[in-house]
Parts: sequence; C-alpha cells; structure tokens
Amino acid sequence: MSRNKNNKVLVIGSGGREHAIVWKLVQSPGVQEVFCAPGNAGISRHATCVPIKSSDIDGLLDFAKREGIDLTVVGPEAPLACGIVDRFKAEGLSIFGPSRLAAEIEASKIFAKDMLRRFGIPTGAYKVFSEPGEAVRFIEREMGVPVVLKADGLAAGKGVVIAKTIDEAKDAVSLILEEKAFGEAGARLLVEEFLDGEEASFMVVTDGKTVIPLATSQDHKAVFDRDQGPNTGGMGAYSPAPVIDERLFNRIMDRIMLPTVKAMESLGRLFMGVLYAGLMIKDGDAKVLEFNCRFGDPEAQPILMRMKTDLFELLMAAVDGRLDEMRPEWDPRPAVTVVMASKGYPGRYETGKVIDGIEEAETLGDVKVFHAGTAVKDGRLVTSGGRVLGVTALGETIPKAVETVYEAVAKISWDGMHYRRDIGQKAFRHLKARARSARVAVVMGSKSDMEVMHKASEILEEFGVSCETMVLSAHRSPELAAGYAKGAAERGIEVIIAGAGMAAHLAGAMAAHTVLPVIGVPLDGSPLNGLDSLLSTVQMPPGIPVATVSIGKAGAKNAAYLALQILALKDHGLRAALEAFRKRQADEIKGLNREAY
Repeated sequence: MSRNKNNKVLVIGSGGREHAIVWKLVQSPGVQEVFCAPGNAGISRHATCVPIKSSDIDGLLDFAKREGIDLTVVGPEAPLACGIVDRFKAEGLSIFGPSRLAAEIEASKIFAKDMLRRFGIPTGAYKVFSEPGEAVRFIEREMGVPVVLKADGLAAGKGVVIAKTIDEAKDAVSLILEEKAFGEAGARLLVEEFLDGEEASFMVVTDGKTVIPLATSQDHKAVFDRDQGPNTGGMGAYSPAPVIDERLFNRIMDRIMLPTVKAMESLGRLFMGVLYAGLMIKDGDAKVLEFNCRFGDPEAQPILMRMKTDLFELLMAAVDGRLDEMRPEWDPRPAVTVVMASKGYPGRYETGKVIDGIEEAETLGDVKVFHAGTAVKDGRLVTSGGRVLGVTALGETIPKAVETVYEAVAKISWDGMHYRRDIGQKAFRHLKARARSARVAVVMGSKSDMEVMHKASEILEEFGVSCETMVLSAHRSPELAAGYAKGAAERGIEVIIAGAGMAAHLAGAMAAHTVLPVIGVPLDGSPLNGLDSLLSTVQMPPGIPVATVSIGKAGAKNAAYLALQILALKDHGLRAALEAFRKRQADEIKGLNREAY
C-alpha cells in the first residue's frame, strides 16, 4: 500500500499518454494532488500544470523538492534517456521509470539489437553502419529489399524508413547518415531485415525482478487508412489485441519479456518502469521489432481506460521493489482510441485552430477525450500540436467500442483535422476468423438427442461462439468417441459438452481421453426421468472430472452458459457480453417488480 493517504504526484510530459496517466492517478484514494509539467489544456482539468519543459531536469528536480512530491512519473522517453531517474534518486526522491543506462534499450536501437542477439531473444537479422557507401553496398549485395533502415537514437517515433526498392533504400541512407535528418540520433544506421506479419504492442510493469504484463494492445503507426503513408507517433490503438491469444501471450512472456528483464539485470542495467516491446506477429509467433522504455502513446489511452487497479499503488509498488504484491485487474470490455490530428501531420502543420464538440462527445458515456496537442487561447480551446486528441471509448465488444468511438469523433471538429477511419479493422479479421473456428464441441449419444442438445448450440451461437455437433456413442462407437476426444484440442476445441441418457457414459468417455473441460448433460429419456443418467454422468473416478449442471433442456442450456464462462476466463470480449447478459436478466426482474407494484 502507499506510504500515506495524502500523496503528491508529478507527471512529466504534455501528450495524450500523460493525460491518460494523470486522469488515472487522480482516481486514486491515496493521491491528494497531481501536478503535470508542462501539461496541456485537457490535463489542466485534472491536475495543476506547471510551465516546466520535460527536458528541464534541473527545473523539474527543484520543483519536486520544493513541492514535496511523493512520486514522479515520467511519460516521454527523452528525459529518461537523459538520466532524470538517476538525478531524482540521488536526491532521495521516488520516481517511476528506468535509469539512463536501462533507458538505452530505447535510446539506442543498436544496443537493443545487440542485447537481443546476445541473449537469444527472437528478432530480425541486422547490421550497423556509419558510412553511407558501405550501407548501400550491403543492402544491394546481401540484405535486398524490402529493408528497414533505422536511426540509432531517439527520433520521436519517426526515425524508421521501410524501403521497398533499392532507390528508396539509397535515399533513406542519405537522409539519415548524410543529411542528418534526425540529428545525432542518426549518427549510426541500423539496416534491418524486413519482417512481415502483424504488429502488436506488449507492455509490462517491472521492478527489475517481478514482471507484470499489462493488457495487450495494437497501435496504428501509418498516417492513412490501410497502413498507407509515412509513420507517425501513432494514429490509434485498441486493447486487447486479438492477434495475441493465450498461447502467444504466454510465449511472449516466457521468450521475450522475462528474458529481457533478466538480461538487463545481468548487464548491470536493472530495469524499473514500463518495458514496451513492439512485436511482429506471424504464424502464431513473435519477434521483437524494437523496445520502448515507457508507456506507449496512444496505447496507454485504451489500456489505462480498461485498468481497474489503482495506478498509483501499482507504480509505487514498482518503485519500492514490491511488485510481487500486486495483481492488476482489468475491465473486460475492450477500448479503442482514435487519434485526431492537424492537417499536414506528420509533416508541417498549422496550430491555433479552434476545437469544438469535445463536451458533446463525452456525453455519450464510456467515452473519454484525451488531449495531446491542445492549448487555451483567448478563452477558446485550440490546437497546439500534430496529434491533437485521442478519443477513447469502451464497448462490450471491439465492434461496439469502434462504433462508439467514431460516433464521438463525429461530434468534434476544427479546421483541417484528419484521422484514420479504419482503427480496429485488424481486430475484426481476427474475431471473424476465431468465430469461424469451432471452440466448443457439442456431442450426443444418439440422433434422438439432437432436439435437446440443440439448445446448447443456439446459446453458443447467440454469443458468437462457433461450435461443432457430433453424434458419438460410448457403447456403440467407443473407438470413434475416444479418437474424437483425443484430437479435439488440436482442432481448436476448448470445451466439450456431452449429452446422453440412460447409462450415460459419453461424458466420462470424453473426459478419459482429453484434458479439456467436459460438461455432461444427463438426458431424461428413461422411466427414471434422467436420474439414472445423472448418476452415471457424475460418478467419475478421481482425476477424471465431469461437470454437470442439470437434466434435459435446462441442462443443455446451462452447459452452454458454463462453457461460455470457461471461455470468458481468457476472452475479455466474451466476458463483457456475459456481464451484459446478466445485467439484462436483472433489469428484466426489476421491470417485473415495478409493474407489479
């Protein structure tokens, strides 16, 4: 727990990420006051903004000491790379973020790639150059195109070029090494293997020992729809990212995040803060594209919108080295953020445009508009940056969240604004593919059982969960039943519902040949009204469990609901749908009572 209940917090930064952090911190019972340096017009609604630039480490340090700040949270990467954490710690001040040496995992892409290769963490092939001619010859003779060229240092998310032709590669080499488009960040050039697939963001909070994953997310870096145009700091994001299923989630933790934190410690660079891995996903596996040493922007917005855990307590636990005490909780509903930008962004853009409609957008419910580049001029809210707003919405499903967020976006306007209209479409593809793949098997002992067991299938389909139906007999086709159960997991089945009457050995036969959860439905097809099949279904030896809920049609329905609850343990969208269903049930009962009285 926090050291006292009257904590003062300083957040450093001025973008949408910092607005989301401030918005979440002010909800903590342990936080008395939040300051933000320098902040923006939206942040000023929640915190006291102080006119100190994030690059002014001396000024920030003096303010924190003078004001008695209990915790400082660093939003952007530049002050971390400059050693702000080291300075604050040397003065005995609590600050969340990695040291200068640890922040080099983002500040130097070459350091990060060397570390990945040294410790066997999956990433693409690469080579480092400081001489333009050598880089071009390597691309022409060995690497080929497409190829990725990166400035070594910090370039505000824009120091990356994907060259599809040799001429584009030559231009990029010249841009970075000769024209110094990214300044000293481009003193060295990373020529990297082009990895195709789908990008996703994976963030963890760590104290250098314990590693706690945050909700998954997916960013949209290109400025235009369908990932066209130059890269930006991010034009939208959503959480969770369906491209990362439970198996891949665990694989990323085991093969990338945990080994990286251990590697940094072994190199004498203990990492405390948010470690962000930009990943390329292909064929169910992940490789590291790059690391960041702080919350992603705009990924922080949907992630923090979903976080139910006290953010202040989580960050303070990391600072104090007791992160093992924390168990973050998440709103099961997905969140989607659409970034609204100034005309011309990510190139030259104008500022000072009057913004209208934010208050109306936030009346929709479960919508929050995070400010990135805003200011107040002559009493009016105006644009002051390239990325201006991050409109964020929760929804029972990703499609619902997308619908709500674009409804909110439509209410906001200023001269020259633009935004992507396809945020979330990648998630739709995964959700559709998942729906097409059967996740639940509904099996029954005979064709006459279909009418009853169809009740289970109807409910599963109502919630968008695909199922497959089979007639199998534990007595008449035992080998077929056993083979079906053994191969179910490989086909993607996650739960088996088995209905049978009389002797009712089908559920047990399934359970004996799989470790998937099996739910038995005793059918009332005998003079004993199903009591015989009930006893046959539940009387299983220890170690071969079969769940049973009730007899007949009621049993088939509840078997489906139980299967949905099992799936919802890792499917947040499904969990949200079930919670909404339960709420509707309760509302119906309340409505009946109002009518009666």
